Amino acid sequence: MLSWNKNIRLLAVFSALLILIAFGLVLYYAPVEQNMGLVQKVFYFHVSAAWLGMLAFLVAAVCAVLYLRKADLVLDAYAAASVEIGLLFTAIANFTGMIWARPVWNTWWTWDPRLTTMTIMAFTYIAYFLLRRGLDDPLKKARFGAIYLIIGFATVPLTFFSARLLRTIHPTFFGSAGAGEMAMTPAMYQTMGFSIFAFSVLFVLLLIVRTRLRLSAQWLEEQEAFQQEEEFGEVTSG
Repeated sequence: MLSWNKNIRLLAVFSALLILIAFGLVLYYAPVEQNMGLVQKVFYFHVSAAWLGMLAFLVAAVCAVLYLRKADLVLDAYAAASVEIGLLFTAIANFTGMIWARPVWNTWWTWDPRLTTMTIMAFTYIAYFLLRRGLDDPLKKARFGAIYLIIGFATVPLTFFSARLLRTIHPTFFGSAGAGEMAMTPAMYQTMGFSIFAFSVLFVLLLIVRTRLRLSAQWLEEQEAFQQEEEFGEVTSG
C-alpha cells in the first residue's frame, strides 16, 4: 500500500511539473498568432482539454466492451470514472472556448456545428449517470451502463469530425489549410503537442485515483449491506 501511494504521489508531482512546463511554453515559447493575438494562447489548453475529454470517453467505451466480455466490476469502475473525467475536461474545453470566442466571435456562444455536437456529446454522457442512478443492482447497473457507453460513443467521432465535415466557423489545426485553419508555426505545434501530453498524464493520474475512490466506496457499501443483513438475521433469530 505504501509503495502504491508513493507511486501515485510521484505521478502527481510529475503531472504537476508537466502542466507548469506547458504553461511556460504557452506564455514564453509559443509566438503570438498573427490574426487572433494573445487570446489564441487559450487554445493550447482548450484543444488539450477537448482532446482529453474525447479520449476519456474512448477509454470508457473500451472498458465497457471489456466488461461485457469479462463481467469484472473493476472495469465498470474504470468506465464510470473515465466518464466523470471526460465530462470535467469537456466542461473545461467549453469554458476556455467561450473565453476565446468572446473577443474573436464577439459572442460567448453560438450554435456552430462543433459547439452543438459537443453539447450533445456532453448531455449524452450526463444521461449515463442518470441511467446508473435508476438501477440498484450493481450488475445490472454495470451491464446496461456498458451497453449505453458503447452506443453513446457515436457522439465522439461526430464531434471530432464536425468541424471538417460541416460548414463551421470553428478553427482547425491539423491538415490542409482552409478558411477555418489557424496559422500555426512549428513552435506552436510543439507547444500544442506538449500541452496535450501534459493533460494526458494528468488524465492517467485522475483515472487511477478516481477509480480507487469508486472501488473503495463500493467496498464500503458492500460491507455496510453485509453488516445490515447480519444484524437483521440476529434480530429475526432472537
